[in-house]
Parts: sequence; structure tokens; C-alpha cells
Amino acid sequence: MRTLDLAAHEFDANLHFAENGLNPWFGADALVKDADGSRSAEFTHAGEQWVARLSYRDEGGLLPPTGGVTDGGTHVEHDTIREFSLKVARHPDEDPVGKQDFTAHISPRWAGLHAENGDGDVVEIPVPPTLQNDGLNVRIQGSNIEFTRYLDLFQTAARVLGFSAGYFETPAATSNITDAEKYARVHRDSSGPVHGRDGPIASMAHLLENDRTGYRKLVQNDTDEKGENLAGYYHTATLDAERLGEAFPGHRYPKEVKHYYAREAARLDPDNPLAHPKVGASLQHSLLEREQTVYYDDLVDLERELDQTVLSVLSDAGFDVSPGNMGGSPYVKNDAYWAPSTSERGPDPIQLDLTRIRQEQESVVVRHLTDGLSPIQWESLDMLVTDGGEVSPQDIAEANDRHVGSVRRALRAMEELVSRKYGEVGLRSDYVAEMVHDAVQDAREATRTAVETSAKAIEAAERGASDAMAEWVAWCNRHGVDIRNRADALEIDLGEFDGVTWSYNGLPSTVSHRLKTAFEKWEAAGQDPERFRQAVVKFRANGVDATRRAWKALR
Repeated sequence: MRTLDLAAHEFDANLHFAENGLNPWFGADALVKDADGSRSAEFTHAGEQWVARLSYRDEGGLLPPTGGVTDGGTHVEHDTIREFSLKVARHPDEDPVGKQDFTAHISPRWAGLHAENGDGDVVEIPVPPTLQNDGLNVRIQGSNIEFTRYLDLFQTAARVLGFSAGYFETPAATSNITDAEKYARVHRDSSGPVHGRDGPIASMAHLLENDRTGYRKLVQNDTDEKGENLAGYYHTATLDAERLGEAFPGHRYPKEVKHYYAREAARLDPDNPLAHPKVGASLQHSLLEREQTVYYDDLVDLERELDQTVLSVLSDAGFDVSPGNMGGSPYVKNDAYWAPSTSERGPDPIQLDLTRIRQEQESVVVRHLTDGLSPIQWESLDMLVTDGGEVSPQDIAEANDRHVGSVRRALRAMEELVSRKYGEVGLRSDYVAEMVHDAVQDAREATRTAVETSAKAIEAAERGASDAMAEWVAWCNRHGVDIRNRADALEIDLGEFDGVTWSYNGLPSTVSHRLKTAFEKWEAAGQDPERFRQAVVKFRANGVDATRRAWKALR
């Protein structure tokens, strides 16, 4: 299947080189000294012109090895341990925007390496096992370059600057990636389904995994730094690997999925590509498990996951991710670093099926609520949706004066709604929590209404009113029917009706039925039928407000 090729954006990696010990570091020092502080060169790569510059980097406080000799046996006679910056950028004639570049920060490494920080404290620098016997850490930070090109561009730049051709050949196994992002730029008039309330970004944050475990963060900011409103300005869902697993089976890495604009987007002409948002996905290194590392050797798998995430989000929002004709596509064609195209190399998008996940969770909630819940189960759900901290069965039992065994039995009967782990209880997902919260609120309201209804009926009876009048009052309260006595005419508000079909006489059958029932109970209570017929009837059907005269509706 041909799918949309995505653009590479940010990239950050630590490449470890140990084959030549500290020799490349000594070489960098000699090259810069010979060139009086910096050395520049130009080269061609894949038919493109690039420029490179090697210079000293601001001192990072690294200290010489004790006794001038590293544990790996290398003699270091330098009083100052300098670090180096190798800047590689596309030639300005070919990159007028000036954002296609990277910096390689070259630092020596050996076992027991120390540094002095800004406060004067001496701290030890962690050194990976592959560099214990001396080597280099080369931190590459760049943007708008295909991920697989960085190493080759760095090696080529090093050679033209004068490094030995044998240096920087093969990164060590501990080399790792800390940031990577892929994106597509879409037209702002088409991107609403991505960041909308029911779009894939919001849905992923609300539906996946337990509401009290793992990590999720939803940001929905529609105001830029100047205070101007721009729908979808910065919308992101950040999820750990556990939560992402439900939507993307087999994915291993935590990510941030985002829809975002450039800071100045609101004030730009629509012909400017920066006036249109990016839809992207990036690695979230901070959410990796303690023992987990994204190794440089995992680059292909990481890029596949990022591509698949973006393509799946676009597809879920209704975008064609394998367009045969780019002419009428919603993708922005004049992005400085991306021209929309398709190829066979990309992964097929995953059907997110967030609707399926939502429907499954809804059916679980509905089934439990319609089957009827015991008082203990209602108390448990009430506490879970109102308490934001950690909740245990013991907490629920103590708060409601129940035996903890009874609470545990009640929770076991609701395992599709709640998860129990290590003495803690939580609702299955944030979406389930929202539905249960609404149900609990409805139950509270129903209880309050029942109490008010009973009180009004008792009050009517105590005033000597008939049973029929008490029944009329109770019926109105039960169905939310509001009666207002106006000077000119009675006003009857029948409430809201959803999912109704309008009949031939312009009135939904459910509305007509409720009105006729109200009229019957009004008459039975001994009230004036003509006043009811002349009443103004109000209701809301399928979100639309409507008004009728009662006598027309009762015909």
C-alpha cells in the first residue's frame, strides 16, 4: 500500500565511539588549534550542498583524569578538557529558511570522568560501559533532516574538515535516541477533525487504560502567545507505552501526539506554509521505563512507530493517507522541508477504532447500570468518581460504614468497570469515569427529585388537596414538567426530548403523548380544562426549541 511520506522534524541522539579511544578528540583539538579557533569546509551530499564548521565549545567543566592517565591507559596532558562543536548546515543558497541543520557536540569519555559545575561542586559524569576504556560521546541535535542521514552527514563533514577517515566508523551498541518527531503539514481549514472534541487526540487521552495508572496528559490550548484565538493552536496527548498499547498494538515507545501551529501563525497570510498546522508524533524519552533505552539500532522501529501513529491519527480524522492525486489534497505543498508524496516504504496506518473502544466501554457501563447496582456498589462508584487520590477497598468501607469484605465482593462483581491492583481501586478508563460520574449524578438527582416529589405530595395532602392533585404534582416533578401561571395564559414546559421523529402534524409522538397525559391528570385534579387548552406549550426536541398552543397539539 502506498502511504503518505512524512517529514522528519526534531532529532536528538547520543552516538558513542570507542574504536579509536580518545584519538578523535585529540584530532579535533589539533584541527581547531591549527585553524586559530575554528575550521570550515563545504561538501556535497546526495546532490545537495552543505557547510561544516568545527570549533571549541563553551567549557563544560570537565576535569583531567587523576594523575594525567585514564583508567584505559590514555595519557591526557591537557590542563583544560575542551569539548567541540561540529555544526553542519544546508548551504544558504539551498536553504533560505536556515532551519535544516544539526550540531554534533563532541565530548571525551573515560571511566571516573568528573566535572566541576557552576556552584564549584565536583560531580561524576555517568559513562556507558562501551566507553569505560576511553571514547567519545557525540550528541547530535538537529531538525528537518531524515533521521538515517545524520550519521552519514556527520562522517562526511568530519572527513572534509580533516579528521582521519577511520574515525567515527561504527557507533557503539549503547548509542541512543532521546528525541525524534515526524509530521505532516495540513491546511488549517481541514485540520479541525484532528483536534476537535471528538477527534483522535482527545479520544486517545480519554479512552485508554486505567484512569489511575500510567501516564496521560491532554493539552487543549486555543490561544497563542499574543493572546489571539486560533482553534487547535496547541493540542497534544502525551501517553506512556502502556496506554498507547490499546490503540497501537505492538508499539513500544511513549509518544506525544500533537496538532500545533507556529507562534506567528495567526498573523500570517494563508499562502505562507507556517500559517497552517503540523500534525505530528514525537518520542517522549522522559516516560520510558527506568530500565528502557531507545538504542540507535532501534531507529528503524522507532521511525515506523512515529510514521504509523501520525498516519493513523490523520486517517481517523478522515484524511486520505494514500492519495493518488496531491492536487486536491488537504496537505500543504509549499512547506520548506516537505513536499507531500506517497511511497511503498511507509507502514500501513492502524485503524484506531476509538469508536469501537468507546462503544465497548459504554456498553459495559450501560449493562451494569441497567442490571441494577447494589447500594454498596453505588457507594463505591460514587467515591471513585469524586476522590482524586488513591482509593482502597478499606477506604470505601470506612467512608460508608461497611464491612471491607462486602466492599470487595461488590467490586469483584464490577470488574469490567473497575480495576483492582495492589490494594488500590480505579475505574477502567477516564471515559468510563466520565460515564459513571454522569450516572452517579443522575442517581443523586433522581433521589433528590423523588424526595421533593414526596414532600410536595404530602404538602398537598396536608392542605386538603385531593389524591388526584397530589398525583398531578408528583407526575410533573417526576417528568420535569414545569407549569407557570401567567396573567394571560398558562405556560407548560414539557422539557427535552432526544432522538424523536417529527409526525405529520408537526409534533413528535413522544411530545404529544406527554402533553395528553398532562391534560388528563390536570382534568382529574379538578383544574380548568379550557385554561390548559389555551396554554403555551414549550419543549426542546433534538436540540431545537419549539412552541405550540396546547389546543392545536391536543386535536
